[in-house]
Amino acid sequence: MPRPPAARDKVLDAFAAIVAEAGEQAATMDAVAARAGVSKGGLLYHFGSREALVDGLLDRLAELGGEDVALMREAPEGPVDYYLRTSAESPSDLNELYIAASRLTQTGADRARTVLNGLEDGWYAALLDVVGDPAMARILLLIGDGLYLRAMRGQQAEAVGSWREIEPEVRRWLEPDQPSSARN
Repeated sequence: MPRPPAARDKVLDAFAAIVAEAGEQAATMDAVAARAGVSKGGLLYHFGSREALVDGLLDRLAELGGEDVALMREAPEGPVDYYLRTSAESPSDLNELYIAASRLTQTGADRARTVLNGLEDGWYAALLDVVGDPAMARILLLIGDGLYLRAMRGQQAEAVGSWREIEPEVRRWLEPDQPSSARN
């Protein structure tokens, strides 16, 4: 049986969920404490300010994003398949943080923009290492963005279906002399 999350993790989870669902304005200290199931004093023990909550969220996103890039680079199916498949499937542990950070950029949180750009830079570098062509790596990033957006709009099954539909063509782009079933 997994260990229940520590109070600090519960608070970060609550903050990310509220920001992702309703925006930063809705994520008051009282709302975050209530959603996390901790007292306001407990919240303040771990995060003494709203800025500390934002920093905690962005630190966690950077950490999980770095782990995702490492998994992408080590994936048996290759970084391209991993990136596009997970864009369509949208793994939940990274999603809420990514969405929350994206919403934070709307209110001028420069650090959120920096962390999101760093995450994209990591994905791009992993793709570029495999495909060797900056334009193709950028095209793959944009395809992933489209799949992710579709999944986030509640169309995850369609996003996965779209990836399955275009996968043979992407393979042909990347390995023109290989049959479409070849792995990158």
